[in-house]
Amino acid sequence: MDVPTSSSLRLLALFSLVACSIVFVLAAQSEPGKRARKVLIAHRGASAYAPENTLPAYRLAMKQGADFVEQDLQITRDGVLVCLHDLTLERTTNVEEVFPDRFREVERDGRKVREWPVSDFTVEEISRLDAGSWFAPQFKGTQVPTWDQAIAEIKGKAGLFPETKAPEVYGSRGFEMEHLVLATLRRNGLDKPGADLATPVMIQSFSPASLRKLRQELGCLLPLVLLVDKPDEMLSQAGLKQVAGFARGLGPSKRLLAQDPGLVKRAHEAGLTVTSWTFRTAAEMQEYLFNYGVDALFTDNPDLFPRVKED
Repeated sequence: MDVPTSSSLRLLALFSLVACSIVFVLAAQSEPGKRARKVLIAHRGASAYAPENTLPAYRLAMKQGADFVEQDLQITRDGVLVCLHDLTLERTTNVEEVFPDRFREVERDGRKVREWPVSDFTVEEISRLDAGSWFAPQFKGTQVPTWDQAIAEIKGKAGLFPETKAPEVYGSRGFEMEHLVLATLRRNGLDKPGADLATPVMIQSFSPASLRKLRQELGCLLPLVLLVDKPDEMLSQAGLKQVAGFARGLGPSKRLLAQDPGLVKRAHEAGLTVTSWTFRTAAEMQEYLFNYGVDALFTDNPDLFPRVKED
């Protein structure tokens, strides 16, 4: 029997933290050549094949074998979490047709544009919108799901990987994203590690302040992942040790890893898992999983995920 490596011990420890089931663990390291099990996260669902952040995309992601399904979280005017990537509704819904006069005129890149912010609409109003036709005619009538609806669809079948989107923006509008996230998880019996072994939960954000609030102020024990997309002092060895004080994982973009391939090793040495984004070809996934050594990745194409690399 081989002596376990420090890498295998690190991943085995994280195994128990995340839910004692399918996440970030080694698959029988005792056999020579056996590699760590890699984890598949469906980016906004199977978003290459169905409209992003909708129930059809989430269902297809699970059918295609996703370990986790990502949900981007926004907040409605009446304080309900809904699944949508953008702060505004116009890119992925027909809000301009249903509520033509409810826009805000703002300046972007030197020109005035009209926007329909999620936080200007109630959850009932958003439920009237078509979030599928923009993607393909067969998805006409697909709704923007609430996070509760998404959880009901996914629970027991895959893990949840929500992102707190723009928490500072919502904070300026009187909402506390972190409180809403934990309240929703608590309502669904998912607010503690191992609460539902079939539905592990990891929470991600680009905001260190949001993750610190979850961990240090609100006592959240679920694994947290800090997303990063550009070089920063906190990605130094010393900086990563500080990140490990409030997070369990680092989520660098694939572009950042290409610029700084040593980041994976530094993150692992700091005790962090590495989850990269966003991948759309099998060859690229293979390269980052097995050459760069990332532990998990986000993809729009869960069906292309390389489960095992044979040596």
